[in-house]
Amino acid sequence: MSSHAEAGAGRRKPHLLAHSPDDNVAVAVVEGLSANTDAFGVVTETDTPFSVHVRHDIPIGHKVALTDLKAGDTAIKYGQDIGKVIKDVAKGEHVHVHNVKTKRW
Repeated sequence: MSSHAEAGAGRRKPHLLAHSPDDNVAVAVVEGLSANTDAFGVVTETDTPFSVHVRHDIPIGHKVALTDLKAGDTAIKYGQDIGKVIKDVAKGEHVHVHNVKTKRW
C-alpha cells in the first residue's frame, strides 16, 4: 500500500467544508445532505474537523450555519464578509438568499 493510500485510510469524507476558523458558515460538498444528519466537516486552512447537526436538506454548494446567526450579523465564508444576515438562522440551518443578502445593494 502506498503512503498516500495509508494516509487516507480511515479518513472520513466530509459533508461540509469551511475555509477559515473564522467562518460561521460552511459549504455542503456532497449531494443529498439531508435534514437531521450529523454532518462531518473540515476547516481546510487548519485541517480541523467539526460536526454540526443539519436541520434542513442542503443542496450541494449551499451553506449551513455553524453558529446561531442573528439578523444584522455578518456571514463569514473563506474568512471574508459575504453578506448581512437578514433573518435569524439557527446553527445547522440552510443559509442562502432567503436569509443572507449582499451588503452591496
